[in-house]
Amino acid sequence: MATDHIWKNSPEAHDYPAAQDYLSLVLEEAVVKKIVAALRRAPTVHYKAKDLLRASQLPLLARENSHVVGDLKKLKKGKAMSPVLLVRGKAATGTPITVADGYHRICASWYKDENIPIACRIVSMPR
Repeated sequence: MATDHIWKNSPEAHDYPAAQDYLSLVLEEAVVKKIVAALRRAPTVHYKAKDLLRASQLPLLARENSHVVGDLKKLKKGKAMSPVLLVRGKAATGTPITVADGYHRICASWYKDENIPIACRIVSMPR
């Protein structure tokens, strides 16, 4: 199944501040700024919804969630969505990936087809 029409190659401008807002709840501001800058430079890659949910250890949002409903409508209309923004976890320490922005897009994609590749920008924690 072609996925080019489902995902944009680059995030929307408002996705970065959304990621920064979320990350600032769980990380120091200096680290957050480095992560967001790295996300802006990161290449867009693709991962399956089922793998992203497993790696993040997040539950699947309900199909009735208003944001999931909105994204399912976009998928049905063939409207391209922004890549999700991720911070890589560490399997050795049991640290899951952090979904900095796009959790509802992952869930909507899972409802459409858990194997559809989702556009992502993923970076590691700065040292």
